[in-house]
Amino acid sequence: MRILPATGCTFCHEGAKMVLFITGVCSHACWYCPLSRERKGKDQVYANEHRVSTPDEAVAEAKNMSAMGTGITGGEPFERLDRVISYASRLKKEFGQEHHIHMYTSCAPSEKELSDISGLIDEIRMHPPVECWREIEKSEYIRSAERAAGMGFEVGFEVPALPEIDLLIPALQYLDFLNINELEWGETNAPEMRRREMIPEDSVHNAVEGARAWCRNIRRYKKVYFCSSAFKDSVQLRKRLIRIAENTARAFDEISDDGTIIYGRIEDTPFIPDSVRQLGPEMFEERDGALETAWWILAEKGNEIGGKKTIVERYPNRGIIVEVTPI
Repeated sequence: MRILPATGCTFCHEGAKMVLFITGVCSHACWYCPLSRERKGKDQVYANEHRVSTPDEAVAEAKNMSAMGTGITGGEPFERLDRVISYASRLKKEFGQEHHIHMYTSCAPSEKELSDISGLIDEIRMHPPVECWREIEKSEYIRSAERAAGMGFEVGFEVPALPEIDLLIPALQYLDFLNINELEWGETNAPEMRRREMIPEDSVHNAVEGARAWCRNIRRYKKVYFCSSAFKDSVQLRKRLIRIAENTARAFDEISDDGTIIYGRIEDTPFIPDSVRQLGPEMFEERDGALETAWWILAEKGNEIGGKKTIVERYPNRGIIVEVTPI
């Protein structure tokens, strides 16, 4: 039995949803948007942490993590509706209708827009800007939610935790769920955060102090789910990385508890050291002008191996480098 309000959340909790960032373009200007400078306003597509340019590349990334579904986000996906249709169609064709796709939007989709994505998008998560919360029942977002529900979509709101959050209580009767994300401090929204005298909860996390307390009342309702910043980082992301690592790690890559991979790297060496070659051909790889191998062989026999030696920790499938430690 599903215990979370939204179907898509059950897959996200297992790290089983690919994140498909369809564009960074968005005509809205929400002051609290946490999108990074790297992506904000840029018309680029990412599947998880990787830039992609075709639906087939997104399918390959989904296979890398044995994805059970996809979350389409942005920017504003409806500003690139043809792209949404192209990618979602390809994913459904490859994995079948059981591949659950949810989509975020700051728009209130029209009947025509909903018809265009019918059969491709299973769940719609609307983000009405905070400026319309006070009269939410009179807004087009409620009318759109009713249209979507009548057309067979699972539909809800997904919003950040803001002091005005209780204004959305009247909307619950029209929705299947309301997801509240803990308000996060980011590089692009920091000036507005400071202007409103909001501060980070601590020096480790991006969560804004007070965000949990603002949601205390509305969280009493069964349709409401609060997703903390710490959960997204320490559980959801970790599980997704582990899935990718288990599918893509080489024989010599060590998978950490956080889902990163750890390996050794040797630069400036004209030949494969005997201590590495003896491990077998599956235990080393020449890549990007260097030799990559098990990290422990460098730690144990580094004095027998020439060249520049480092231990690398990074996201799986040639993802972001987390740390490089010289030997």
